[in-house]
Amino acid sequence: MTAEPQLDLPQDPVSTGAPPQVDNLDALESEAIHIFREVAGEFDRPVILFSGGKDSTVLVHLAIKAFRPAPVPFPLLHVDTGHNFDEVIEFRDRLVAEHDLRLVVSSVQDYIDDGRLAERPDGIRNPLQTTPLLDGITENKFDAVFGGGRRDEERARAKERIFSLRNAFGQWDPRRQRPELWNLYNGRHRPGEHVRVFPLSNWTELDIWRYIQREKIALPEIYYAHRRQVHLRDGMWLTSGPWGGPREGETVEEKVVRYRTVGDGSCTGAVESEAYTVDDVIAEVAASRLTERGATRADDRMSEAAMEDRKREGYF
Repeated sequence: MTAEPQLDLPQDPVSTGAPPQVDNLDALESEAIHIFREVAGEFDRPVILFSGGKDSTVLVHLAIKAFRPAPVPFPLLHVDTGHNFDEVIEFRDRLVAEHDLRLVVSSVQDYIDDGRLAERPDGIRNPLQTTPLLDGITENKFDAVFGGGRRDEERARAKERIFSLRNAFGQWDPRRQRPELWNLYNGRHRPGEHVRVFPLSNWTELDIWRYIQREKIALPEIYYAHRRQVHLRDGMWLTSGPWGGPREGETVEEKVVRYRTVGDGSCTGAVESEAYTVDDVIAEVAASRLTERGATRADDRMSEAAMEDRKREGYF
């Protein structure tokens, strides 16, 4: 009697009783998608803050996965400083068109042109984003505002809850944070208040890049190594643009660089890098001992509490 051939089929976890294999990225993705769906069910007018950077691009990718095949049920809000990199604006517009998303833009330049804001002496516009951001939230009556902040980025962000209440003036009070025991989120807020929501709180920069690799998420090309004319200021490689530079005594050099963040061009530095691909970037980030904000954002170096001071005023 001939034995039946044995097929090498994968074990069904349900029939075997074995727990399903879930890796770290699966768990982070599941948590973020759960948060998106919670907010969609609990709030009337959510919005996703979108800068064109890697974190907000991952946010949009997660939102698409959370609701497909339906469209993302809320718009994107971009606070445009007027000093953005051209590659980032082109990427933003391409992403919006590709996924048929709604985009709301609050322009810092408009506020400067009509006198509601004044240009800073140092030319840095990142701190000027707070007023257009809060006005955009108020005028559109957004009650839940998704942000791409992560706790590993910077100490003020490490303090913040996933659901973070803002008062009627858009301000954050760290003493009023609510407990989030067993991942239960409290979205209660009074008229005029809103809640900032951070689905990527528990991700690291390395998690973000590994997820970008796994999901094949496109980013602005300045995240990868390229040749660029730059000048050195306070230990960071800055590039010239409508924001000015180089200053007297600063020498322009051509370097192979990439950007770890894509903020306002006046205060966002590049790093020397040979990371031309996602794999290269992952290897580089894994070896780094400095966060992307600590390495490349001049506005975060103004004081030990620069970010927390801005967040208390209503910043991202």
